[in-house]
Amino acid sequence: MISFGSSVFKKRAPRDSVFLVLFVSLHCFSLISVRVLAQTSPVFACDATKNPQVASFGFCDASLVTDARVSDLVKRLTLQEKITFLVSDAGSVSRLGIPKYEWWSEALHGVSNVGPGTKFTGLVPGATSFPQVITTAASFNTSLFVAIGRVVSTEARAMFNVGLAGLTYWSPNINIFRDPRWGRGQETPGEDPLLSSKYGSSYVKGLQQTDGGDPSRLKVAACCKHYTAYDLDNWKGVDRYHFNAVVTQQDMDDTFQPPFKSCVVDGNVASVMCSYNQVNGKPTCADPDLLAGVIRGQWKLNGYIVSDCDSVDVFYNNQHYTKTPEEAAAKAISAGLDLNCGSFLGQHTEAAVKAGLLNESAIDKAIANNFATLMRLGFFDGDPSKQPYGKLGPKDVCTPEHQELAREAARQGIVLLKNKAGSLPLSPTAIKTIAVIGPNANVTKTMIGNYEGIPCKYMTPLQGLTTSVATTYVPGCTNVACGTAQVDDAKKAAASADATVLVMGIDQSLERESFDRVDLLLPGQQPLLITEAAKAAKGPVILVIMSGGGFDVSFAKNDPKVTSILWVGYPGEAGGAAIADVIFGYYNPSGRLPMTWYPQSYADKVPMTNMNMRPNPSNGYPGRTYRFYTGETIYTFGDGLSYTTFSHKLAKAPTLVSIPLEEDHVCRSSECKSVETDKQSCKNLAFDIHLRVQNRGRHDGSNTVFLFSTPPSVHNSPRKHLLGFEKVSLTAKSDTLVRFKVDVCKDLSVVDELGSRKVALGQHVLHIGSLKHSLTVGI
Repeated sequence: MISFGSSVFKKRAPRDSVFLVLFVSLHCFSLISVRVLAQTSPVFACDATKNPQVASFGFCDASLVTDARVSDLVKRLTLQEKITFLVSDAGSVSRLGIPKYEWWSEALHGVSNVGPGTKFTGLVPGATSFPQVITTAASFNTSLFVAIGRVVSTEARAMFNVGLAGLTYWSPNINIFRDPRWGRGQETPGEDPLLSSKYGSSYVKGLQQTDGGDPSRLKVAACCKHYTAYDLDNWKGVDRYHFNAVVTQQDMDDTFQPPFKSCVVDGNVASVMCSYNQVNGKPTCADPDLLAGVIRGQWKLNGYIVSDCDSVDVFYNNQHYTKTPEEAAAKAISAGLDLNCGSFLGQHTEAAVKAGLLNESAIDKAIANNFATLMRLGFFDGDPSKQPYGKLGPKDVCTPEHQELAREAARQGIVLLKNKAGSLPLSPTAIKTIAVIGPNANVTKTMIGNYEGIPCKYMTPLQGLTTSVATTYVPGCTNVACGTAQVDDAKKAAASADATVLVMGIDQSLERESFDRVDLLLPGQQPLLITEAAKAAKGPVILVIMSGGGFDVSFAKNDPKVTSILWVGYPGEAGGAAIADVIFGYYNPSGRLPMTWYPQSYADKVPMTNMNMRPNPSNGYPGRTYRFYTGETIYTFGDGLSYTTFSHKLAKAPTLVSIPLEEDHVCRSSECKSVETDKQSCKNLAFDIHLRVQNRGRHDGSNTVFLFSTPPSVHNSPRKHLLGFEKVSLTAKSDTLVRFKVDVCKDLSVVDELGSRKVALGQHVLHIGSLKHSLTVGI
């Protein structure tokens, strides 16, 4: 969301930093901050002990409904005071007992100090750092998504109670990982709209839902970003501040919008953030159709809409969308923007009102949405220690249970892509020595990706492996760019060890916010190092790839000396422990790829700037993601192996589904390829699929059961798309029944060329593992 190196952000201070002392032990790096003085009380309004007068204000009366409280507060403010509540560094009104509040905090995969609203000090030196989102998404486990959200919100509340954090978190990022070169793909749940939707709504529920389950209250407020069709940062000179994403209505409605809709409708998220880019010629933060029309109108957002940081400034100064700053302020607020991350609205809104470009009532509406969110959080209810979560404190951050969940999340997200002749798991008794080679073998910060906080502690891959057997460590390269590889040292180590683990990949120097990749190859001499070390190795060779995006690793995939390949994403603070758990078989891998891995030829011929999801045979454009891509892949969405074997057998599924239509419906007298999904014909139109899943091997393990559908080829429909997924754990030789409920109008529909959802008539083919089942949809 932010880029401190960019000219756009020259006003911004660098991240809050703490002085750290690094203690290194065999098993972990512990981060202990030097004890510094810090605020130990939370920021809150309506403090009757400091100002008894506030007890008489309606907005401080927690027994009133939120709307009445908000209305009372707005009426008491002057125009100048109102404007201070349009910006993220919100103002204070001492006469009303309202302190300053900083809206910007981050919690992408743990409480982070990237935003100014959160700080780590001697009181709370770090927080649990879970795997980067792309790794967690690879678990395909919705209950895990919720569980992580709950832990993060607990630690956030604990830090709020001692004055170190806010209550509003601008996470998660649910943009579609459309192109493997995107530097921020690591922050997302991957390329599939359904997975992204399930991740977004589940993580939001984990963050927001209170123990009592009251939807009018919030534990913390989440924010789904970056709305919308945002997935290019800086590629070959094209940057996000100037990029106009040209998107068809069909791609908008069946690819880019579903995760945001699910976040609002299913997750009841408290906020949506509009992005920097333009969509079809309009900045998203100035588009009334996208903001007031869709988010607030169609989806009924209960909360506030916030701009990405300085994006109102960006559409005025960089995109030159308006002639004056006052017009920019008026357009943003009129479009439905409630809060500006940055200072632009604070500087130019009053002049916009005076110039007659904006009514004060539009400002009232915006700040009312902001105040209502803070009221749902209890910010206006007085002393937090007397409220729910008021007893949480430093003791509730980095607990053993939270850190164990970070390790479990990393284990579940690791994907086994190759395992020749059962080379893995390694036996800790048969294997006495391991050569651990590679620029990511002993890294700490690399493992947590971006939008990170300070973790409780680290365990590197080298440390994780060293807990089981003796290791010889060779970095192989000075950094991931690997300009010169230490090939001879690596060969020597591999030749003398019982097994070789090569920990390669990239880090934030090669994929990050404001920086997209230009190719799909492992950098520098990494391929040479892998090939030569594998050639010299006397035992199994395990290639571990740490990254957000995928690579063309066909050389390693096809090399018989590279016996196994693991993709671990950025596995979080406990990444090294999780990698060792999988390599030694203490944990049976169950992760599946949440994105397609393409060959280098894809990057050579497909520009990042082409937003079309669907292929175009006339110009050789191959399309994007497993749903539409027509070319060769290295690995595809959903790929992933296990140490055991699972079989699937269909127990129940219909072969024919009929859609009830009115007698005079046009499709009764003429041939239709699809029918509109209207409420009447779709009512109660669903069926069950029952599936018997058996673990036929000798290892206990988990299996992600995917239900895909290939619809009839109408309206440029996807080649295949995901209808549902279920993760099941089975002991060796056991089986279970998995049930999917298929909603015909939701799951068997496609989006037509104009953006309307229609049920495709004809033969649908359902795919579950290697099973295929044909189903005819008629009228």
